[in-house]
Amino acid sequence: MELTTEQQDIIKVIRDFVDRDVLPKASEFDHADEFPESMVETLRELGLFGITIPEQYGGLGLDLTTYALVIKELSRGWISLAGVVNTHFMSAWMIENFGTEEQRQRYLPRMATGELRSAYSMTEPHAGSDVQAIRTRATADGDGFRIDGQKMWATNGLRAGMIMLLAVTDADADPRHRGMTAFIVEKDAETHEQPGLIVPPQLKKLGYKGVESTELVFDGFHVDRDAVLGGEEGLNQGFKYFMAAVELGRVNVGARAVGLATSAFEAAIRYAQQRETFGKRISQHQAIQLKLAQMGTKIRAAELMVIDAAQRKASGDRADLEAGMAKLFATETAQECVVEAMRIHGGYGYSQEFVVERLYRDAPLLILGEGTNEIQQLLIARRLLEQYAI
Repeated sequence: MELTTEQQDIIKVIRDFVDRDVLPKASEFDHADEFPESMVETLRELGLFGITIPEQYGGLGLDLTTYALVIKELSRGWISLAGVVNTHFMSAWMIENFGTEEQRQRYLPRMATGELRSAYSMTEPHAGSDVQAIRTRATADGDGFRIDGQKMWATNGLRAGMIMLLAVTDADADPRHRGMTAFIVEKDAETHEQPGLIVPPQLKKLGYKGVESTELVFDGFHVDRDAVLGGEEGLNQGFKYFMAAVELGRVNVGARAVGLATSAFEAAIRYAQQRETFGKRISQHQAIQLKLAQMGTKIRAAELMVIDAAQRKASGDRADLEAGMAKLFATETAQECVVEAMRIHGGYGYSQEFVVERLYRDAPLLILGEGTNEIQQLLIARRLLEQYAI
């Protein structure tokens, strides 16, 4: 793939930022499970919260391929940093593509600067990949809606000033997804509790630390009628809107996986040329060379699949197959690469003093996020059967 001069310049800026400010400090933030405020401020200064928001709304107006490449570079440093941007990006994309012009004018300029950051909330304790099973209700209430229910795994759920929320508005709809609506929910970004909404303490996780993942407990939270994404035409269209954004999320997760795998590969190939056993550097042992060859080849293939999915999504064509394949292959590659990197490092790969330990804890998130890879394979097979029907 040949990058434009603009893409090369942007990637260089992000790569320099990651090498200078992220890689030396990421493990420290990770082990303390501390939000990287200074890094996020740099993301704001670089304009990354508005990376794909059109220039007329104050954003950079860049394409999805460039976005995927930026996410890859951020994730090479720390996937949690990419997580801060991703839910925000998906929400902004939904407003740009499905919102009313009033909603675009109201939210996108503040989202572009990072003044207003967004969470994205679809999953519930009993409903992960089975989105149609959600129970959170939005009931007509005077001049708006009353929201009741519980959401789970909301990245940026506390610090975000806004949530893109999926809720049931017609419980009798058949099929059920035709009774769901997307809401733009504004909230207080400074407190765990406000009238009708409680954000419990952030969930404890194996990896993906630093960025908060929270529950959201709604109990009579009121939103005005203009909170419906797309206005009156958006009523009961939320499932479709969210699924379109999930395709983007899968491209993002694939890009994150490529970045994480690249970080593991770079650590492994560097270490292999420094460590000596039996009188020579381990990079000269064929067993290690085979591992490096497999890692490098699969990372390259994963990157091309992610870029292909991003370009197809940007074209406006249906991209669920390409996004699903890219997400599946890239995340499995990332998992494999961090395990191989740990084996190349030997005992040091198990130590918190080396980056591989952190990567090893982060990789499983990507296999589970935006639809588990088990579900992903079912969706891929379903689309292939549609394409090759006899």
